[in-house]
Amino acid sequence: MILIGQFDSPFVRRVAIALDLYKISYEHRTWSTFGDADLLASFNPLRRVPTLVLDDGEALFDSFAILDWLDELAGPEHALIARHGLERRAALRICALATGLADKAVSLLYERILHKETSQVWVDRCHSQIADVFTVLEADRAARLTQWWFGQMIGHADIAVACAIRFTREAHPGLFDNARWPALERHASTCEALDQFRRIMQPLVPPHSP
Repeated sequence: MILIGQFDSPFVRRVAIALDLYKISYEHRTWSTFGDADLLASFNPLRRVPTLVLDDGEALFDSFAILDWLDELAGPEHALIARHGLERRAALRICALATGLADKAVSLLYERILHKETSQVWVDRCHSQIADVFTVLEADRAARLTQWWFGQMIGHADIAVACAIRFTREAHPGLFDNARWPALERHASTCEALDQFRRIMQPLVPPHSP
């Protein structure tokens, strides 16, 4: 199968880390949503990443949909999320908060780089949303005494949060406050020390303004 997208994307990175943890081999194409939009369109009309092209040529879009399929492929005993019930819903909530935060961080980056005139109202709104989500995630993580968010095994929630934090730090230096969110700082440091996170990373390469 083929994973399309660069590892500076928090969405591509979380999929790639899951693939590595599942020991699923893949070909990686580092196409950009801007520079390689036409190539992307042949697989994904949205021209977005991550896009995962399966062996039969079917293309899956969106990190949630891709990971759902990978979980099914890995099987319930090895999936990086609970099979059902309260713990699954709780993990999905953390993932949704982390990826929603990452989406806001991406939008904020585009606002700064791609627009000649930025909207301060939009910038302030994104800052507030990002900070509020970090505060909610901080409280949830600080209340848990387990090694990982939902137990002794790393899961999608752990990966999603760490990828969102790294992207936010690189795209918006100073926006993530270590002192304000110490539990998240510890969490991110623990994740980034893992072999998978060290291998699957790329310094942020922002898109160029037209």
